[in-house]
Amino acid sequence: MPARPKVAVDGISMVYPLRGHSLQALEGVSFQVAAGEFLAIVGPSGGGKSTLLRILAGLEAPSGGRITIDVDDSSRPPTSLVFQQPSSLPWLTVQDNVAYGLRMRRADPAVVRERVAYFVDLVGLTRFAHSYPHQLSGGMNQRVAVARAFANDPEILLMDEPFAALDEQTKFLLQEELLAIWEHTHKTVVFVTHSIDEAIVLADRIIVLSARPGKVKAVYDVPFVRPRRPAEMRASPAFGQLLGRVWEILREEVRLMEGDRR
Repeated sequence: MPARPKVAVDGISMVYPLRGHSLQALEGVSFQVAAGEFLAIVGPSGGGKSTLLRILAGLEAPSGGRITIDVDDSSRPPTSLVFQQPSSLPWLTVQDNVAYGLRMRRADPAVVRERVAYFVDLVGLTRFAHSYPHQLSGGMNQRVAVARAFANDPEILLMDEPFAALDEQTKFLLQEELLAIWEHTHKTVVFVTHSIDEAIVLADRIIVLSARPGKVKAVYDVPFVRPRRPAEMRASPAFGQLLGRVWEILREEVRLMEGDRR
């Protein structure tokens, strides 16, 4: 008997009422995510990717359909969301930002200390544990956000283009660090990105959303074994072939969105 999915998205639609008309962002989106799977979602700008992630996070209620999360431990939060822009609280140090979710849940202080030290070290910020966000680079602040999300130990980790605002070198470094953290935790992750390259490097499976209203256009399995070495992956013919296949589908949807804006 197949295992129950960790996340089941069933017929999700989202309609925003506007003055005199409405805007449909999502239409009949359905997919499942297995426990411990790293799922990437790509699609054209304005196609509803971030809306879908906000619905998964419980920040918005869908107009139709439902989402089911298979909860293992009711004491843990169902989701944690990492945003594109750094979201550290400016009056807290690195270690206090990472501890924030655990302390809000009134976790045992010994557990808080252990988990914070572990994840601060895992993202390479032990030397900066007592620093404040304004003393850190953009990449370091995103490390804080990633460490905080993992430390909070949610059932599902949601990531909304967390590396999009960073320079290419920093982005590549953080992708490698995220892969390393995932290897330690095997957390269930849903990761939204504009980058096909990034989706292939990180994910087990890629969902392509259509132009607005967003629908599941295609699904691709990523054939690379773990642990992964991104530089070697990018140099392989299989990487280029998969990138080309995904882009062929996505290019049509990007053109549709661009035509809709004109």
